[in-house]
Amino acid sequence: MPIATFSEKIAQTLSTINYGEEPAELYEPIRYMMALGGKRIRPLLTVLAHHLFEDEVDKVLLPAAGVEVFHNFTLMHDDIMDQAPLRRGQPTVHEKWNANTAILSGDVMLVKAYELFFGVQPIHLPVILKLFSKCAAEVCEGQQLDMNFETRTDVSIPEYLKMITLKTAVLLGFALELGAVLGNASEEDRNNLKEFGIKTGIAFQLRDDLLDVYGDAAQFGKQVGGDILSDKKTFLLLTALEDSNDMHRTELQNWLGKTVANSGEKVQAVTAIYDLLDIKTKTEAKINQYFHEALAHLEKVNAPSERKEYLRALALSLMERTS
Repeated sequence: MPIATFSEKIAQTLSTINYGEEPAELYEPIRYMMALGGKRIRPLLTVLAHHLFEDEVDKVLLPAAGVEVFHNFTLMHDDIMDQAPLRRGQPTVHEKWNANTAILSGDVMLVKAYELFFGVQPIHLPVILKLFSKCAAEVCEGQQLDMNFETRTDVSIPEYLKMITLKTAVLLGFALELGAVLGNASEEDRNNLKEFGIKTGIAFQLRDDLLDVYGDAAQFGKQVGGDILSDKKTFLLLTALEDSNDMHRTELQNWLGKTVANSGEKVQAVTAIYDLLDIKTKTEAKINQYFHEALAHLEKVNAPSERKEYLRALALSLMERTS
């Protein structure tokens, strides 16, 4: 079955979810958020993981949709905290309505995500709810760490990697483990798929960090250098601070927190320091490290190699993306 067929099934399932009707001010923002689209990577991971062990995938479509609804709930609340004006090129929910509406609509999305798991076989439900609750709490922990880092000047690279693991990667791991559980996979296979997702997720976020500085603005879909302008603690910045000599470290620190009339000047200056320190190559090496670790876990999964190829190809597409 072509991977496009799985994606079509997911899109069809998402289009049929009824979030509620009244009051309209509560439910319309949810429909708006879900209609903004996105890559739908997380539900696809659930379906592909299940497909490793069983042919019939229709029974996992609703729980897979639950993963996507939860993901969009986190985005809705993240946008409020980040005061982001746009999401996928359109006004964010809190901009189109208001922050209170976005908070409440997001809360309903979290409730709906749980509800979408209820249709699984009773034998699997306690395990899935426990795994999901743990994952959901970890995503919140990651978001809090990310906010903590905004005011800290001593963030370490290991701390940053832990933060992106929680904020981004654990949900990919859960999406894969969910599919494995519903496919009656062994505990060893479940764990390897989870680790495949986590390592891929870390590499994915590091790739995002890299594209923010070195991506093509036309393809990236947002302002290149945005992380530099907002003084975001990324792998690139932290590596530069760690690897630089006193002169370059002082120069970098002088740019942090500095408001400039010409934003391009700051981006150009910080990028020039990155170039001197070969930060792009070092980041690419770290991305490749996590990607190869991810593939090693996928290789250990006891499933047909032709079915594992779907997941390998999907992970590769995430690593090679330009937007």
